[in-house]
Amino acid sequence: MAANLGQLSTDELREIIGSVVEQKLKEMLGDPDEGFEIRAEVQNRLLRQKKTVANGERGEELDKVAKRLGIG
Repeated sequence: MAANLGQLSTDELREIIGSVVEQKLKEMLGDPDEGFEIRAEVQNRLLRQKKTVANGERGEELDKVAKRLGIG
């Protein structure tokens, strides 16, 4: 990374600012789900989904889901 602010590219500066803003928002707002437990069925579904993706399988295409739901 560059030694001072004047040597930063626009993208580098944007990345730094974004990171600082994100960190500050996390500090101020915290995790809204902190202290809650994940229900067993939700946890199991997430684990199955993670394994499926790890095996290279993908879910339904977005446009097909949208058509099926009548929103696309």
